Amino acid sequence: MAEKADMAQIEIDGSPADAARVAALGLLNYGHFTTLRVEAGRVRGLALHMERLVRDCRALFAAELDPAKVRERIRAVLPADGAPVIVRVTVYDPELGLERPSGPAVPRVLVTTRPAPAAAPGPLRVRTVAYVRETPEVKHVGLFGLIRHRRSAQLDGYDDALLTDPAGRVTEGATWNTGFFDGRRLVWPEGPSLPGVTAALLAGAYGGAQGREPVDATGLGRFEAAFAVNAGVGVRPVAAVDGFRFDPAHPVLAELRAAYEEVATDLV
Repeated sequence: MAEKADMAQIEIDGSPADAARVAALGLLNYGHFTTLRVEAGRVRGLALHMERLVRDCRALFAAELDPAKVRERIRAVLPADGAPVIVRVTVYDPELGLERPSGPAVPRVLVTTRPAPAAAPGPLRVRTVAYVRETPEVKHVGLFGLIRHRRSAQLDGYDDALLTDPAGRVTEGATWNTGFFDGRRLVWPEGPSLPGVTAALLAGAYGGAQGREPVDATGLGRFEAAFAVNAGVGVRPVAAVDGFRFDPAHPVLAELRAAYEEVATDLV
């Protein structure tokens, strides 16, 4: 295991990453990943993260990925003191060429770590932007559009971007899923988006009424609360979307955080 939580770890197939193979990922930008929060060697939704990696590897590379080997790679970079870290597992083939990416693929596993946030981040203020990720059902490394819209939103005074489809319906955040509370039940937006692990865990753990339906970005005034979810932060309040305001201290948010905290963790 790694010795210090504050030292970033970067390994490819269990060996220190070399510059050439890391550069290949940036130059070709073809691959997929999942992000996990690991604390004391344990993860919420570990099986779902492994299923995602296996599924996306088949979709992008027509190749099989061994979850046991992935878990071994993760264990190798975890801090010995059990400090919380964010682990990103990226699957790509550094030998694929730009001209003929159709060649036989031999996916490699790139594992990186960074310290997990020490405290829960504050409520988000976001603006909507018309954008649908390419192949939204895959957590792929093509982040250009997301980062461009996040950067633009931040330069204009917001915290992040909330994506909408061509019909103006809310789908997902830049790197997070979203949900709303209408005073009676949770509403998860329908539309092209990444099936998030944290959203799935929260939906399964929350004991109240909930459902999935189209959410018009111009009709958000019907909701009392809004939230963002991902593996890095769990449940985070959304205080505003465009001109719509939500209560960042709404009681349902505490219920959601408590439900997520109660989700069982798995040993990597």
